[in-house]
Amino acid sequence: QVQLVESGGGLVQAGGPLRLSCAASGGTFSGYSMAWFRQVPEKEREFVAGIRSGGTTFYADSMKGRFTSSRDNAKNTLYLQMNSLKFEDTAVYYCAATRSAGAGGMRRLYDNWGRGTQVTVSS
Repeated sequence: QVQLVESGGGLVQAGGPLRLSCAASGGTFSGYSMAWFRQVPEKEREFVAGIRSGGTTFYADSMKGRFTSSRDNAKNTLYLQMNSLKFEDTAVYYCAATRSAGAGGMRRLYDNWGRGTQVTVSS
């Protein structure tokens, strides 16, 4: 049982950077693997990037080289650094947590979700 709150979304110009944060509370943050997902209307929620409790990162193939997941366990916070943003990156971004140490990008592994933060990339 961990509560997650995303922040950092907003309007950004194509090509620019943006960093999202996800603050966790109510659980032992360092014991969770974390991930970012995104969703647009009429589409499935899709995996973006993640970082396991042991510190290793994992990404959707299309995100490698542009997006970076990281965490600060002292601050109970997950981050997503997004660079070279494209119009098609526009979506609501969600953070999620799981106790699975070897987690990947499968939605079914995550049972703790934030409410999302909107990212809009102008073209």
